[in-house]
Amino acid sequence: MSQQKKQWGAIIVMIALFAMIAFVTNLCSPMANIIKAQGDIPEVLAQIGNYGNFVAYLVMGIPAGMLIAKYGYKKTALIGLAIGITGILIQWASGLLDAKESLGLVFGVYLVGAFIAGFCMCILNCVVNPMLNILGGGGNSGNQLIQLGGVFNSSAAVAVYILMGALIGEITKDTAISDATPALMIALGIFVVAFIVILFTKIEEPEQAPVDVNLIKGALKYRHFVLGIIAIFLYMGIEVGVPTYINMYLVNTPELGISAATAGLIVAVYWLMMLIGRSVGASIGSKVSSRAMITTVSIATLVLVAFGMFSDPATTVEVPGINWATLTLIWANVPVGIFAFLLVGLCTSVMWGGIFNMAVEGLGKYTAVASGIFMTMVFGCAVMLAIQAQLAEWTNYMTSYWVVLFCAAYLLFYALVGSKPAKK
Repeated sequence: MSQQKKQWGAIIVMIALFAMIAFVTNLCSPMANIIKAQGDIPEVLAQIGNYGNFVAYLVMGIPAGMLIAKYGYKKTALIGLAIGITGILIQWASGLLDAKESLGLVFGVYLVGAFIAGFCMCILNCVVNPMLNILGGGGNSGNQLIQLGGVFNSSAAVAVYILMGALIGEITKDTAISDATPALMIALGIFVVAFIVILFTKIEEPEQAPVDVNLIKGALKYRHFVLGIIAIFLYMGIEVGVPTYINMYLVNTPELGISAATAGLIVAVYWLMMLIGRSVGASIGSKVSSRAMITTVSIATLVLVAFGMFSDPATTVEVPGINWATLTLIWANVPVGIFAFLLVGLCTSVMWGGIFNMAVEGLGKYTAVASGIFMTMVFGCAVMLAIQAQLAEWTNYMTSYWVVLFCAAYLLFYALVGSKPAKK
């Protein structure tokens, strides 16, 4: 029996973890509507789950690489899962508290849980890709497993919005974090199963070289890499900011008459677009350069977001969704600008890989430590979401998308100018 056949259990669990990274991460956005319903909560505070989750990347990015260097992929994955289980349990515990008596305590406990869960997401992100490559035997087989994991990752993002919409239903002041308990328990159950399966699975790993922190200074001497980590920082503002504020706009604009359940189905279309985009990107990746790809999707993002911001909200279009209770296709009327925002998912689907490829070009021995630095830049999501939330608070949801336009404009600059290596 081949090495790959011996470890199908681990392969399946790694793919499941790939999905769970998206599932747990994307719980934070629909949870923002629950938090906002607890009282007179400003937009900035409603996003505390996203802040906790993504700021954790800033803290854990480089240490995660050091854990892999010291303990290997298997033990690091187990450490990450144990941390994730703890984070999920703390978030669940926040729902047991009485928000009416101590809203600050509820928020504090939930934020701690999201922050700890973010540690897990960062660690697993550093583990899952190379581990799938190893389990697949490297080469095309390993890459095939990674692409399969990416498909499940996008599928889980679709599922979480549908599930949370179904669990929450209509948002009222009586809606509580405890209403999301089934979703948290699903995440907890898969983490526990994954921990047990990986614990008893023998995985042959390559020898790890120690991480030299001094290499960080060397990597940062490359102009195109520095501009690249800024690009990935801002990219996170596009990927998460667009669907988050589609959801907030639909749920918190009464004249639209859209429930949280229906909004969840609509936002799921954004992640479905990412799933389609990833499939197309994987098929043409060997024929189209990263520079050409990022240039194209950056321009498309600018056009779609600008159209969405300035289109007449009275002009509506029907978008599809699936009612999972009855397994029927439903259609919902939304402003045509929202439909344009949903299409941005096609663009964001290929941005991460393209930016990464351009940023690490010619780095040589600095490539490994550069990956760790890249992971820390995921915390850009927390920063950009906070800026967008504050702008929405001062103005309105549509005006807040100027933040997304700025991010897309920088990506276009990076693709055309900033990504060209000055030296190798």
